[in-house]
Amino acid sequence: MSAKPIFAAIGNFDGVHRGHRALIVETSLSAAAHGAAPGAVVFDPHPRRFFRPGDPPFLITTPDERNRMLVDAGATAVIPLRFDARLAGLSPEQFVRDILKGELALAGVIVGGDFRFGASRAGDAAGLDALCKEFGLACRIVEPVAEKGHSDKIGSTAIREAILSGAVDRAADMLGRFWTVKGIVGEGNKVGRTLGFPTANLTLGDLIEPRRGVYAVRTTIDGKPFDAVANFGRRPTVGAPAPLLEAHVFDFAGDLYGKTIEVAFIRFMRDEMKFSGLDALKAQIAEDCAAARKILGASEFKAH
Repeated sequence: MSAKPIFAAIGNFDGVHRGHRALIVETSLSAAAHGAAPGAVVFDPHPRRFFRPGDPPFLITTPDERNRMLVDAGATAVIPLRFDARLAGLSPEQFVRDILKGELALAGVIVGGDFRFGASRAGDAAGLDALCKEFGLACRIVEPVAEKGHSDKIGSTAIREAILSGAVDRAADMLGRFWTVKGIVGEGNKVGRTLGFPTANLTLGDLIEPRRGVYAVRTTIDGKPFDAVANFGRRPTVGAPAPLLEAHVFDFAGDLYGKTIEVAFIRFMRDEMKFSGLDALKAQIAEDCAAARKILGASEFKAH
């Protein structure tokens, strides 16, 4: 952590989308004006997980990836706040006085205009500004970034909705990059290999599950990009006990078991479906591969 005091953006920062990165840029400017270092205060676990533990996985990024991207965006320090019953029960005044001023000794804070905090979300951005003035902290409120081509603000909720519906291209517009998952390749039932289309199999863990079906994707293996086609689902033709991401990597030869790879979702192609047998499945996979190669070859998907 920097020896300077920290001027911090506060939030969940799930996805570290375009709006989050704009906030970190503004944090850097405010920090410089106050002789401080820019940072980010994040809540772990996500408050939704605390309040609704039975919800299905919903994270856009893992906490480690979130923290890495915040640093890449310009935060010199990422400060995790454990979101537990104690923190959830603090009044807005207690949060500012005891946590931001007392425990963290921040020089100042910056939040979006829709920021809520304190027990029962009683505090808002204007209240935060007033409390910061009372306890000697600088405070800045910034307006949210709008989605390209829409009047709605960019937010993690909208990105989750896009991923759940299969609109991964729209999610990419809001994220400012393709939605990407990372994982260690595990062994499957090797049906793809017997059909001539070996796959790298990943589980998504705590990450949100996309719409089930077939996607044109781009994988990164040992730092090198490879185009691929992927299916996320239960593979109804052969059966699977739990949803799995299976990526058939084009023009790659080698053993991927145990390797950590990244899979970037470029475009949804079709829904998951059950076939009459393995021959029909094999024919459809061949069609999917051809379609994915065409999509990924388009200039608009060469980079993002």
